Amino acid sequence: MTQELVVLLDELGRSIGTEAKATVHHAETPLHLAFSSYVVDDRGRVLLTQRAFGKPTWPGVWTNSCCGHPLPGEKIEEAVVRRLSDELGIADVTAELVLPGFRYRAEMPNGMVENEVCPVYRVRWSGDPEPAPDEVAAYRWIEWSEMRAVDGLSPWAELQLDEFDSLGPSPAEWPVADENLLPPAARP
Repeated sequence: MTQELVVLLDELGRSIGTEAKATVHHAETPLHLAFSSYVVDDRGRVLLTQRAFGKPTWPGVWTNSCCGHPLPGEKIEEAVVRRLSDELGIADVTAELVLPGFRYRAEMPNGMVENEVCPVYRVRWSGDPEPAPDEVAAYRWIEWSEMRAVDGLSPWAELQLDEFDSLGPSPAEWPVADENLLPPAARP
């Protein structure tokens, strides 16, 4: 089995190497490249997922549709599509960049840290996902207006809500961002 690697970043968002995904998250987690995605259906609802209870970071927490890390050399949009397929059985979709420069750092009560440059994407898709149980414990479709009321939302999703306010009240209508605003390690 091949070891999955994540892309390490400097403060300017440039690639400075790789580290094994299995060992990158700890109390001194280095800055690395990730992504978040929000799946929006034809009614304008957003797909929320509950992280599997066996995940090392934020187990059982409700969050955006899908998160992950692009592999070294992988286009970030392709990583979004790959992880949506792996985690939720969602295929034949296109990822649209909406927040190119999102970055956050969050610490769990046990001291484990997330430290990511994490561009955010919208994906348009309707249907019932088929979650992989080792990734997703549960899912639900909700109206965007209900997002702030979700109890115990992941720290990155909470922070993203504040940035989404500047894009408008409907995820289906958020403008697509310029790819040139992505951090250098994520640019096509």
